[in-house]
Amino acid sequence: MPRPLARFPLRSFAESLPHFQRRRIGDERLYHSQARTGSTGRNVLCNRAVSTATYLQRRIVEALRLGKRDKASNLLLRLSQGNDLRGADDFVHVLNYCAARPDPLFVMEAWRIMNEKEISLNSPCSSLMVKALCEGGYLEEALNLIIYLKESPGCYSMLPIYNTFLGACVKMQNMVYANQCLEWMERQKVGKNEDTYTQLLKLAVWRQNLSVAHELWKDYIKHYSLSSMILHKFVSSFSSLGDLKSACETLQYMVALVIRGKTSVTKSIEGNLYSSRLDIPIPLNCELGLKKVNLEENEQSVPSRYCGNLDGHVVSADRCTRSSLGFGESESVLVNGLSIHTSTLDRVFLAHSFNDLLYACGKLRNGGLAEQLVQQKQKLGFHITSFVCNSLISAIVPDRGFSRGMEILKSMQQRNLKPLDGILATLSISCCKALELDLAETLLDQISIHSCPHAFNSFLAACDILDRPEHAVRMLAKMKHLQVTPNISTYEQLFSLFGNVNAPYEEGNMLSQVDAAKRIKAIEIDMASYGIQHSVLSMNNVLKALGAEGMMRELIHYLHRAEDLFCPNNMYLGTPIYNTALDSLVKNEESQMAIKIFKSMKSCGFPADAATYTIMIKYCKVLKCYRSACALVSMMLRDGFYPQTVTYTVLIDILLEDHSIHKALDLLDQASSEGNKLDILVFNTILQKAGEEGLIDVVEFLVGWMQQEKIQPDSSTCSAVFTAYTYCGFHSTAVEALQVLSMRMICDEDGSFPEKTKFEDNYIFAEDEEAESRIIKHFKDSEQHLAVALLNLRWCAMLGFPISWLPDQSLWVKRLSTNHTSRIRAT
Repeated sequence: MPRPLARFPLRSFAESLPHFQRRRIGDERLYHSQARTGSTGRNVLCNRAVSTATYLQRRIVEALRLGKRDKASNLLLRLSQGNDLRGADDFVHVLNYCAARPDPLFVMEAWRIMNEKEISLNSPCSSLMVKALCEGGYLEEALNLIIYLKESPGCYSMLPIYNTFLGACVKMQNMVYANQCLEWMERQKVGKNEDTYTQLLKLAVWRQNLSVAHELWKDYIKHYSLSSMILHKFVSSFSSLGDLKSACETLQYMVALVIRGKTSVTKSIEGNLYSSRLDIPIPLNCELGLKKVNLEENEQSVPSRYCGNLDGHVVSADRCTRSSLGFGESESVLVNGLSIHTSTLDRVFLAHSFNDLLYACGKLRNGGLAEQLVQQKQKLGFHITSFVCNSLISAIVPDRGFSRGMEILKSMQQRNLKPLDGILATLSISCCKALELDLAETLLDQISIHSCPHAFNSFLAACDILDRPEHAVRMLAKMKHLQVTPNISTYEQLFSLFGNVNAPYEEGNMLSQVDAAKRIKAIEIDMASYGIQHSVLSMNNVLKALGAEGMMRELIHYLHRAEDLFCPNNMYLGTPIYNTALDSLVKNEESQMAIKIFKSMKSCGFPADAATYTIMIKYCKVLKCYRSACALVSMMLRDGFYPQTVTYTVLIDILLEDHSIHKALDLLDQASSEGNKLDILVFNTILQKAGEEGLIDVVEFLVGWMQQEKIQPDSSTCSAVFTAYTYCGFHSTAVEALQVLSMRMICDEDGSFPEKTKFEDNYIFAEDEEAESRIIKHFKDSEQHLAVALLNLRWCAMLGFPISWLPDQSLWVKRLSTNHTSRIRAT
C-alpha cells in the first residue's frame, strides 16, 4: 500500500509531556497480560524437530511451573553446554514461558548465560526477553537490553520491541523511561507503525494531553486508511480526555466505515486482533505538517441519517465521507441499520465505541448528547444493554433531575436489565435533593453492596431540611445493619440533626440541655471509634446546636477546642468558627462575652469577614445604638468589605427600633443605589413596622417598589399589609390587597397560573370537609408559601369576595403603580 513519507517528531512528543525525576522501580511488578511471539518464533516452535535442546527446554518450563527454580537453573546450564545447541532459537520455549508468566528474573539468568556462551540474540528471542522484563516491571533492565540489541546483527526488527517497552512504560506510568524510549527511537530512526500510534495514544491519554492526541490523529490519517479497530481507539481516547466533540466526529467516521463494510481487522489463531494490511514502518525523513492531506477528493455519499447534529457536535456528510476511508461505490442491503454482511468484529468495535462515548457523557453530565447517541445506536440495530441505560441515567439525572432517570429505570426493569448500584445511588441522591425521601429510601433498599455512605449522607441532609429526625433514625439503623462505614460528612449531618432538642420550636431548658449534651457526646464517641476527627463544618454544627439550646458555657468550651484543632494550621479556618460562636452569643444576648470573643479574635490575628461585621452590627441592635453600628461599618470598609443587603437589613432594623422609619427608607434607597439586590426580607422589615404604626403611604410605596423590582411577596408581607389597612379601617382594601399578594405568591415567573383549575376545585372553592386538611398538607411538604396563599384565597372566597386570576388588573395594583411612578419622577 503506497504511503507518503512523513515524520512525526517523537522527540517533540516527549518534550510536550512534563518530565519527572528518575525513580527506582524496586519491587514494582506487573503480573498480567499474555505474551505473543512473533511469526518467526511460532515457526520455530512448530517446525523444529524434537531434539535434546527442545527436551531440556520442556523440562525447564515444567520445573518453573512447579516452582523448582534451582532445578530449572541447573537444566538451563545443561542446555547452554549441549553439543547440539544451534543458537538463540534453542531458548525460545523457555523465553516464551517467561514472557507469558512473566518471569523476568529467569530471563535475566538466561541472558547472562547466553552472553557467556556468546550466543547472538535474534528478533523473536529479543522480543520475548524484553516482553518478560517489561511485564515483570524491570524497565531499567529492559531498556539496557534494548540498547544492547541495537548493535546485535540478528535483531533486524527493533520497532516491535520499542512498542512493547513503550506500552509497559504507560502501564507502569513511568514517564522517565517513556521519554528515554522515545529519544532512542528517534536516534535509531526506527520509524513508527500502527502499534506505535496505539502506544503513543495511550501515553497521551495517561498524561491527559489532548493536543498530542489530536496531532496523532492528524498524522495517522495521512499515512493509513482507517479501520474500525483504530477508530475505536481514537474514540475511546478522545472520550477519556473529555473531548466529546472530537470523539463524536470520530464515531461518525466509524459509523460510515462500518456501513460500507470496508475493514482490515482480523483475529489470529491465539485470539488476538490485528490489522491484515501490510504495515510498513513510516521512515522519519521528512517533516510532519508541511502539507495537509486533501480529504475532499473522490467522496462517496453516506446515508445522511448517520451524520446528524449530535447535541451541537455537527458532523456533516462531507466530513463522514473521505477518500481515506476506502468506501466503494455500492451499498449493501441494510438490516436493522447495518448491512447483513457487516463483520462481527466491526459490530463489536462500533458498540464499544458508542459505550465509551456514552460513559464519557455520563461523567461529563451531557444528557442531550447521550440521548442522541442511544437513538443512533438503536437505529443501527444494536440492542439497548444495561451499560447503555446506566450511562444514560448518569448523564441525564444531574441535568434533568430524578424523574427522567426513574423513567429509564422503569424501562430497564421491564427489559429485565439490572441497574448498577452506583446508578441507584445517583438516583437516590437526586431524589434527596428534590426532598423525595420515600422514593430515595426505596432506591437505597435496592442497592446490593454499599461501597460508600454518600447516598446515606444525602438522605440525612434531606431529613435535616425537612426536619424529619425519625426518618434519619431509621436510616441510621439501616446503615448499622448493612455495616456501612460512615465518614465525616455523616457526622456533620448527625450533629445538625440531633445536636439540639427543642430548637427551633421552643427555647432550651435544663432537661433539653442535658439531653443535647448526651447526644453530642454519643456522636463524638462513635466518631472516635472510626478514627474520625472533627471538620470545620462538624464543629460549626456543634456550635450552632449548643447556641440554639442556650448552652453558652459549653459553646465557649467547644470554641477553644476548635481553636486548637484548626487555627494553628490555617488562620482563615478560624473565621467561620468564630462567626458561628459570635452569632449564637448575640442571639442569646450575651453581649459582654460577644465583645470579648470579638476582641480576642482581632488581637490574635484572625481575619474578620463581612459576616463577622454583620453579626456584630446585630449586636448593636441589642444595645439599641446606631452609632456603634456605624463605627463597625467604618471598620468593615477599612478591611475592604462593602455592606451587602443583609448588612443594610440589620442597620434598617436598628433604625426602626428607634422609630426612625424615614431614615430607614433613605438607607434602603442608598442600598439600592449602590447596586445591592434587594430581597423580600429587607422590605418586610420596614413593612412590619409601617403596618404596626398604620403608615399606609409607606406601605403602598414599598409594595409598589416590590412590584417594580418583581420581588415575590411572602406570608410576612401579606400580614404586614393586611394589618396596616385594617388598623386604619380600610377593610375592603385590606382583603383586595391580601388577595393580590396571595396570587403573586403562587404565580409563575411570567405571572401565569398553570394550576388555576386545580387550585379552585381542590382548595379555594372546595366544599368538602377535607379541603383545609389538603392545604395544611403543603406545610408538611415544606411548601409554606403555597399553603398560606391558598388559605388566604379560601378565606377571601368564604367572605364573599370574587376571586380574580388577573392580579395586575386590580384597581389597587394600578393605583400603587401610578403613585410609585409619580413619586420616583418627583425625586
